[in-house]
Amino acid sequence: MSIIGWILMGLIAGIIAKLLMPGKDPGGCLLTPLIGIAGGLLGGWLGKVIFGVESIDGFFELSTWVAAIVGSLILLLVYRLIAGRKNS
Repeated sequence: MSIIGWILMGLIAGIIAKLLMPGKDPGGCLLTPLIGIAGGLLGGWLGKVIFGVESIDGFFELSTWVAAIVGSLILLLVYRLIAGRKNS
């Protein structure tokens, strides 16, 4: 997948993760795609390590999107925990 594909998928996965995990986030328009891109990489890595499958096959594969969204949710949760501590 090209870098443009990763950026587009990251943007969409980050938005979906924020929709699935509602609440106030200190991040904005720039943080959402970064969390999504990193989440996609994290989800793909976790799928490979835990389940032994290649979960990042292509842009239109369901496993790629599930991995990206799950990874984004994990990173969003970690980000909220860290940002919440700094604001308290």
